[in-house]
Amino acid sequence: MNSGHQHRVFGRRAQEHILILASGDKVRHMTVRPWMAALAFCFIGVFSIGYLLATSYLVLRDDLIGATMARQARMQHDYEDRIAALRAQVDRITSRQLLDQQVVEDKVDKLMEQQMALTSRHGKLDNLLDRAESSGLTDRDGALPAPSSPAQSYAPDTKDKRASLTGGGIEAIEKQLAIGAPADATPDNSTLAYVPSAETVGDRADRIFSNVTLSLKGVEQDQRNRVEQLTSDAGTAANAIGNVLTRFKIPVPEETAARQDDDAVGGPYVEPESNDDFNNSLAALDGALTRLEAVRSTAESLPFRNPAIGKDVTSPFGNRRDPFLGRLALHSGIDFRFSPGEKIRPSAPGKVISAGWTGGYGNMVEVDHGNGISTRYGHMSQVLVKVGDTVGRSDVIGLAGSTGRSTGTHLHYEVRQDGHAVDPVYFMNAGLKLATYIK
Repeated sequence: MNSGHQHRVFGRRAQEHILILASGDKVRHMTVRPWMAALAFCFIGVFSIGYLLATSYLVLRDDLIGATMARQARMQHDYEDRIAALRAQVDRITSRQLLDQQVVEDKVDKLMEQQMALTSRHGKLDNLLDRAESSGLTDRDGALPAPSSPAQSYAPDTKDKRASLTGGGIEAIEKQLAIGAPADATPDNSTLAYVPSAETVGDRADRIFSNVTLSLKGVEQDQRNRVEQLTSDAGTAANAIGNVLTRFKIPVPEETAARQDDDAVGGPYVEPESNDDFNNSLAALDGALTRLEAVRSTAESLPFRNPAIGKDVTSPFGNRRDPFLGRLALHSGIDFRFSPGEKIRPSAPGKVISAGWTGGYGNMVEVDHGNGISTRYGHMSQVLVKVGDTVGRSDVIGLAGSTGRSTGTHLHYEVRQDGHAVDPVYFMNAGLKLATYIK
């Protein structure tokens, strides 16, 4: 019985829900299934959630749009600040580059001026050195140092000063200017207001050009020292020659300046040239060389040399026993032993004032050397010059012989000052002292 009751309870089927729709005479019914109810519930739930979301969006839309616009505005302001800071940094870098360029150009201009000054001085020095060399003070090996620098041996071009630095000078300067890391062109915003000052191109240029300037000043100082030394040497040589000329009562040529006549001068006023120490030293050297050349020229025109080098002296100057009369007589010159026909040359350049037979001299040539001094060459077998000829030291004026009052072939050499015979040995001894100053 129990089993039959349980079977009737658990075996019952659930009653189905039927939805009846009546419209007039028509009656419709629809069975509502459980899955249909679940589906309708899900649809209603989804619709409700969507409705709530849409309503929330509509309510909060203004706030979201405002927040988005505010964020975009902040981003725009940040970008504008960044761009302004970068523009300011670029302006600072550009300004600094312009200043550095101006500094470099100023330094180049100064170097150009120094180089032009050294070039001009070197041109003047070349002339003075040639004169010093001809005066025996120096040779080309001992010449003054020429300008030496990264900008050496170039002709300045005013159209493009920097391009005129040839010979690797500008390349060397640019290479040194390029050394060093450039400043950061795009630092972050926290450092835009202040950039640490590293060594700029202008600073490097100032250091490099300072070194070059010191080098050029060293060259200039060497030149000045050399010029002063040459001036001192020229003065010493001129004094030595002048002392010798003074002992022989020969007027010493002095450095003379052109005399100005205040009664016949004029012209517009022009500012004097720069009173530069180096130019003054060049002027002093020029004056010393001028004086040296004058006294040297005078000394070279006088008979300070031996006309018969290596020849034996057979009779000196002074009183001696006359070979023909056998009594005491004055010998007015020096006799040198010569071979017949040997060439005779004068002891100094001059002008022939007598040539031919002259009494006891036989065939004789007399040469005037100026300053009241002349030399005579007697007993020649043949005279090879005539009156009025200008002869030099290497010219042959005659051939040795034994004409006139002579006991054998020899040369009678005589020096006369103001018409009076003087001992030629005095002149020859003075010539030995002047050997280093005259040719």
